[in-house]
Amino acid sequence: MAARPVGGQKPFHVVSPVLESLSLSKAVGTKVFMKLENVQPSGSFKIRGIGHLCQDAAKKGCRHFVCSSGGNAGLAAAYAARQLGLPITVVVPSSSGPTPVRKLEELGATVEVYGKVWDDANRRAQELAKAEGWVSIHPFDHPLVWEGHASLVRELKDSLEAKPGAIVVAVGGGGLLAGVVAGLQQVGWQDVPIIAAETWGAHSFHEALKAGRLVTLSDADVTSVATCLVAKTVAARALECARECQVLSQVVEDAEAVRAVEQFLDDERLLVEPACGAPLAVLYSGRLQRLQSEGRLPSPLRSVLLVVCGGSNIHTAQLRALKSQLGME
Repeated sequence: MAARPVGGQKPFHVVSPVLESLSLSKAVGTKVFMKLENVQPSGSFKIRGIGHLCQDAAKKGCRHFVCSSGGNAGLAAAYAARQLGLPITVVVPSSSGPTPVRKLEELGATVEVYGKVWDDANRRAQELAKAEGWVSIHPFDHPLVWEGHASLVRELKDSLEAKPGAIVVAVGGGGLLAGVVAGLQQVGWQDVPIIAAETWGAHSFHEALKAGRLVTLSDADVTSVATCLVAKTVAARALECARECQVLSQVVEDAEAVRAVEQFLDDERLLVEPACGAPLAVLYSGRLQRLQSEGRLPSPLRSVLLVVCGGSNIHTAQLRALKSQLGME
């Protein structure tokens, strides 16, 4: 299904399916719906906001895109650039591994590997963006990105019979969270609690919430295998969102996220990456029920909506390697 045109331009994302998961519903004790963003053309929700930003930049005369990415943002930007017929350079950190590099090159992007983590790659991308006619496409911290991601919630309003009791999302830099909050405000659902899931070693949002201000993780703190979640500092807008809506932070171990990825593959025949494993682990591990028992979520709870954020940067051999790396075999 195609998405509706915004501002006269047809967006690059599709209206993704919403399906009930019987296995997750059983695990949680209430109906769980999945918003399958892993079926987007670029493999993740990122195409919503990044596609929107790229279209706007092209309209304003951009001649060359540059994007820093742990994987999914770059794939979305490369897909959008290809659709728009414009060149793009994507800077990825060495932690991203070979899979996104290969996929980016298949989309026609020029790829530069720089630094160990996304923050390093982003500094390099900002340097490149100083060239005349080049435009930086930020992976998560831009109002047009959030505006594009908000389309996800408008689709939920169209497809669900009633508003959910909670929405579960992964948080990396905070772009999806900002977009979901914008969407909830647009459709009048701002009272729906959001469970924001991260992995330890990529938990900059959790630290920011705890401190009440932005916190930058040190290099030593950045240890998670969920490389798509790794931003040493979340967008300031993510922290603002927590003041505007009820946002409950949950942090899971890498092994829990990877185990949830494997369980989800068995249950739903869908292979997603560890970044998506974090919100899955919240549901599989009983954390949602714990939030209910602590009085932080209502009990009983209306349906739960899980954003299945993406699966571009994973394959079965990599899943086996991650299990081995974490001592899970």
